[in-house]
Amino acid sequence: MLTTRGGKIASPEAQPGHGEVSDPGLGAQTVTDLLNEAPASKFHRRTVIISGVGFFTDAYDLFVIGTAATLVALEWHLSTLQTSWVTGAAILGAFVGAFTFGRIADVIGRKKVYVTVAVIMIFGAVASAFAPDFIFLVIARLVLGLGIGGDYPVSAVFMSEYSNRQDRGRLVGLVFSMQALGLIVGPLIALLLLSSGIGDGLSWRILLGLGAVPAAAVVYLRSKMPESPRYLAQVQGESARAATDLKRFSDGVITQPTGAAIVSGRLQLRQFLSDPRMLKLILGTAAAWFLFDYAYYGNTLSLPAILKEVNPTASLETKLLWSLGMFVIFAVPGYLLAIAKMDRIGHRRLQFLGFSVMALCFVVLAIVPALTQHVAPFLGILGLSYFFIQFGPNMTTFVLPSEVFPVSMRTTGHGMAAGIGKLGSFVGVFLVPVLQDHIGLRGLLAVAGASAVLGFAVTTLLPEPAGRSLEDVSAVDIAPARIAPVVADPNPSDSGFRSA
Repeated sequence: MLTTRGGKIASPEAQPGHGEVSDPGLGAQTVTDLLNEAPASKFHRRTVIISGVGFFTDAYDLFVIGTAATLVALEWHLSTLQTSWVTGAAILGAFVGAFTFGRIADVIGRKKVYVTVAVIMIFGAVASAFAPDFIFLVIARLVLGLGIGGDYPVSAVFMSEYSNRQDRGRLVGLVFSMQALGLIVGPLIALLLLSSGIGDGLSWRILLGLGAVPAAAVVYLRSKMPESPRYLAQVQGESARAATDLKRFSDGVITQPTGAAIVSGRLQLRQFLSDPRMLKLILGTAAAWFLFDYAYYGNTLSLPAILKEVNPTASLETKLLWSLGMFVIFAVPGYLLAIAKMDRIGHRRLQFLGFSVMALCFVVLAIVPALTQHVAPFLGILGLSYFFIQFGPNMTTFVLPSEVFPVSMRTTGHGMAAGIGKLGSFVGVFLVPVLQDHIGLRGLLAVAGASAVLGFAVTTLLPEPAGRSLEDVSAVDIAPARIAPVVADPNPSDSGFRSA
């Protein structure tokens, strides 16, 4: 059992809420209690938008590079290895950024990191657009990746910690679903630029530079967000500030005064990494994300090269249209259905379902030669895999790590999972072209199918968090060290909520 200077880790049964305990003498609910039962309202929607716009930037920046790298390689006469570095640099940066900023956000708070990573993304996108040579572009994309990686844990956890227990998957999923817009907007802008006649050299610079626009739009909004109320109350012991900020940010939707709360304190990193249950959660979230991102990002970012093998005569514009069609016809409905149904189906169960169909599609493409020789059946089955990728692990690998870790290690745990996931993407970007050269398209699809099977297997390590409070799911917090003060509301309501 873990111990700290403050005592042993409390069992979930011993302390309702695990981090905050209402004072029975006051009969008031804590910030955590109120958040768990708050109806979905305008302050949830505001948080979705503020986090989601940043995640749109993440998706746009990661996915347009496939097209941009093709143009850069032609202009600068890059080798296959150099082109892979242009494609994969931001993903490698995201690996480092997720680990680094995920940990920092648990130490100094979510909000500061929330703003910082958006600023880094602006700088990286602008620097990429003005890159004079290959080395500069790779470094700029690495910097951009630091911001993208850092945005994964803070965006997911910020939304998760503001959510109620019944709608948490849907709300965090809405943040992630902004990726769908990035998948559509990127190819659309690329098509417009390529057909405008301005030239390939200027097109890729504009394509990369536009990634700074949404990040710039969200910096101010993030600076006005209050700190996560769960983090303030449970980790920093500032229940009074948490309640005041929450009432203001919710525009009075949450009005109930909060009772005295017992502060849970912090898990030390060494304790976190040595506890068997935490290691099991890290393995379950990180391995699933790694295996999924290898198969998904490796194939998606290499899609122009894959489609070239299926139809060698197709132009870049045609391949962009095929990619766009798959995203619109298959991926977007998958995102929408996941948002609508994941809390009812279950987050873990949905990951099982997605990995299953994903594996089946890749294996069928690998064992039936005719399917990789004609565009229509190839795109149809690959598109079906795209639907269940979104209605499955692409959504759930982002959501689950924001739920299963204790509050004082939530962004650390999510950052580890996201970072290992991005490492899988990086491996895929480099390995997929090599596999395609050595074992052919069907061989690399078989490897992707095997990755999906392994992803299904490691998902068994995770609990089912749907419909449960974050405190119940994490079920580990440090024994209380002190009692946080009460915040009184001169006009309390019986329920703690006011109609929005």
